[in-house]
Amino acid sequence: MEGLHAPPERLRELGRDLRLGQPDRPVRTTAMKKQRFISDAVREPADRMWSNCLRIDDLIMISGMTARGQDGETVLGDTAHEQARVVFGKIKNLVEAAGAVMDDIVKMTIFVTDMRDNAGVWKARQEFFSGDFPACSLVEVSALAKPEILLEIEAIAVAGCSVD
Repeated sequence: MEGLHAPPERLRELGRDLRLGQPDRPVRTTAMKKQRFISDAVREPADRMWSNCLRIDDLIMISGMTARGQDGETVLGDTAHEQARVVFGKIKNLVEAAGAVMDDIVKMTIFVTDMRDNAGVWKARQEFFSGDFPACSLVEVSALAKPEILLEIEAIAVAGCSVD
């Protein structure tokens, strides 16, 4: 089969991406642009550190969010449930700024300093999703950025994919 061993120029001529072993998959001919989205409700990191929210085509990536307040120092909430509500609120603001909704989130990774806090985290999660829950990993870590921070959540969304 010519396509499996063809040079990249020939693959472009064929108009198919055979390098992936999928002869019927068309080659993307337009470049996807990375866009940064911000929300006034979510404090931006220091310049040139990281982005809170990036969108590439319909894919939205949310960096790990904690319950830090707008001053960057104060931690909002004393329990995992309270902090999770703050964090899910930030994620909601960022996802909406990027043109999606919470139910467009397809994957979350939740880092907790104490696995016994999972009930509070799940309770908060139920307040922000309609029942179209994303895939999720819950990972216990020894510490986060500050001792009083109990959890951090990162998310991946695909705009427009939620079930109505």
